[in-house]
Amino acid sequence: MGTLYLVRHGQASLGADDYDQLSELGHRQSVRLGEYFAHQGLQFDGLIAGTLRRHKQTLAGILQGMDRAGDHLAWEGLNEYDSEAVIAAFHPEPLARPDTPEAYRHHFRMLRDGLARWMAGATRPRGMPSYTDFVAGVSGALDHVRANHYGQKVLVVTSGGPISTAVGHVLGTSPETTIELNLRIRNTSVTEFAFTPKRHMLVSFNCLPHLDAPDLRGWITYA
Repeated sequence: MGTLYLVRHGQASLGADDYDQLSELGHRQSVRLGEYFAHQGLQFDGLIAGTLRRHKQTLAGILQGMDRAGDHLAWEGLNEYDSEAVIAAFHPEPLARPDTPEAYRHHFRMLRDGLARWMAGATRPRGMPSYTDFVAGVSGALDHVRANHYGQKVLVVTSGGPISTAVGHVLGTSPETTIELNLRIRNTSVTEFAFTPKRHMLVSFNCLPHLDAPDLRGWITYA
């Protein structure tokens, strides 16, 4: 049996000109997770990450917290969908950058609708793969882990979309359930799978053991 730890990136920069950049808090979340892993005595036999900047920065922060270095496998199929393209595919007028609670709620309502259309094949967001190909990129990473890391511990750093897709793929959830899982995933949360050469099995989802302390509750973020 092997163990796969899927980690969502730290807080990025929603509403900024460049979302694909960890905030200061996102970096601290990542380092704190690495410290937690080190305290638990975890050592990873394999490191895999998407190719987005926030993925690489999160992995670097985790390794900093673990006081270790290591090369990782870059896996493009673990990159997030483009939320702006998902919304623009059915709502061509650009949305204002969210800067209030209501604006954020509106943004995620539109995103939920756009994801449902993309997953059903009703839209093809510009610059993005079909949803079938997106799932194939995620499931390909799972296949790679099973084929190459049986009996080992593997850390994967990615985004909420690929993590919810991996969970949905393993559990056979409906598209609607996969979307709801996606929109609940917290920054630097850990989702754990056990795996054999034939299959993955979900052990835990969206956990924040490194932020359990009362004084760290303000570090819990979703975007």
